[in-house]
Amino acid sequence: MGKKIDEPEVEIESAADQTEADMETSAETKNSFIPEISNFNMVLITGFGMALLVIIVMLASGTSPNEVAAQSESTAPATIPAMPSPNPSATPVSAGDIVGDGVIERKGEGRHFYTTIKIPPGAETLYLSGSGARQQADGTWGDMEQQTIDTFNRFKETLEADGWSMSDIVQVRAFAVAGEYGLLDFDGFNRGYREFFGTEANPMKPVRSFVQIAGLVVPGWLVEIEIRAARMP
Repeated sequence: MGKKIDEPEVEIESAADQTEADMETSAETKNSFIPEISNFNMVLITGFGMALLVIIVMLASGTSPNEVAAQSESTAPATIPAMPSPNPSATPVSAGDIVGDGVIERKGEGRHFYTTIKIPPGAETLYLSGSGARQQADGTWGDMEQQTIDTFNRFKETLEADGWSMSDIVQVRAFAVAGEYGLLDFDGFNRGYREFFGTEANPMKPVRSFVQIAGLVVPGWLVEIEIRAARMP
């Protein structure tokens, strides 16, 4: 009757120890799982934030998502073949131009003249000084058209006397003054000019300059003209 019973206390302590151990294990497991979930959430949040930032930048720059995707898919820049730069001084060749090796090249044909005439090496050249019309029998000089025709007829005589022709003329320079009432008769000059250039007898045309000036040496002159001629031997 005086025997002590200790076993139940041992079982209770063992159960308490086991329960405490289970709780510690559960706490450790819980504590170890919490950082993993937190890190995963951080990755998701960071990724979402980066994607949102990219979309904002694209919208601000006016670039669509498709364009960005197309740019990212391209692995190498496209190669653009180099194109020869055009020569800004080159004159386009038209149907009325005269070009070729060993010939006097004429380009840019207009109604009254060419814009470019190229004289090749070895060509013969002839320069005639400025000249004007001759005074008529009645002491007058004539209008602009008459003076222009008379002046070119004088050139024609000089050229043909030396074995040249009007078709050899490659440059014409005209210096004109205003006539009656202070008007410059440019149309009259062109009418007289067309009697000699771009005709059936002489289809050739020169390069040309026409300048209005205050006065000429001969009081009756309305125009003074100088010419240059060239031909292949």
